[in-house]
Amino acid sequence: MTDLPSFDDVVAAARRLHGQAHRTPALSSRTANAQLGAEVFFKCESLQRMGAFKFRGAYNALAQFDAAQRKAGVVAFSSGNHAQALALAGRLLSIAATIVMPRDAPPAKLAATRGYGATVRLYDRYTEDREQISRELAQQQGMTLIPPYDHPHVIAGQGTAALELLEDVGELDALFVPLGGGGLLAGTLLAARALSPRCRVYGVEPEAGNDGQRSLRSGSIVHIPTPDTLADGAQTQHLGQITFAIIRREVADILTASDADLVQALRFFAERMKLVVEPTGCLGLAAARRELERLGLQGRRIGIIVSGGNVDLARFASLLAR
Repeated sequence: MTDLPSFDDVVAAARRLHGQAHRTPALSSRTANAQLGAEVFFKCESLQRMGAFKFRGAYNALAQFDAAQRKAGVVAFSSGNHAQALALAGRLLSIAATIVMPRDAPPAKLAATRGYGATVRLYDRYTEDREQISRELAQQQGMTLIPPYDHPHVIAGQGTAALELLEDVGELDALFVPLGGGGLLAGTLLAARALSPRCRVYGVEPEAGNDGQRSLRSGSIVHIPTPDTLADGAQTQHLGQITFAIIRREVADILTASDADLVQALRFFAERMKLVVEPTGCLGLAAARRELERLGLQGRRIGIIVSGGNVDLARFASLLAR
């Protein structure tokens, strides 16, 4: 297995991202504090370039390409946010990008990926293997494959979101992080261990796709069918080898949230904080609302990473109307 990234890699990623990624705000809400009985800080990666934390990892990875890699281009597979992130990073760094995306990806994500200049190769997420398709494209065309989460440079880049949060608000007692393939959670764990060692970091995944939770309990990576959940950014079938190694070593626990929990959190962000947040980005708040008392975290300082805001507006409206 590739060597695991370290906090030093997160710091190096922050230097590469300076002036390229937005330093997104850490917002607070009196209503959230009152409802949760804690002091809550939201790291709003929904306001990041291309609308999600994924830009951090994508840019950090592509910025380290050598001349031959830059000339040949990059290929990736993604349900949407990694796709847009690599497409934008590729445009900024003059690297051609090909993205393997599911046919049923949100139209806004497909349009944005193409809008950033990437070539999109569509597949059926329920019958085809996106990883195999991407490997074949890389082999045939000499491109470098950058997976959406299981890559040390991607993980280090994602960790810069928590790095900024902890620099801006100080040490935390707990941090809730959306979990799909584990890149954001693994990077967050590296930053939290260094900057807030007593902070308990919780991954949160959809109830219908709790492969990470099952993996943590069993001690080995569990593979599941594509989960049926509103959180399309967390419809992963398994954790990565690198991400699981870090998560298993550092995480306090992995929690889940139902689709109904996600809709309630999405409505809170829209009504109370005037934020457009995609369902996956609501995972942290959804779990905190349900679990904070059980975890003994009331009255404590809590961080929640809001991972993205890329949601089709018609779908967003329909979810608000539920």
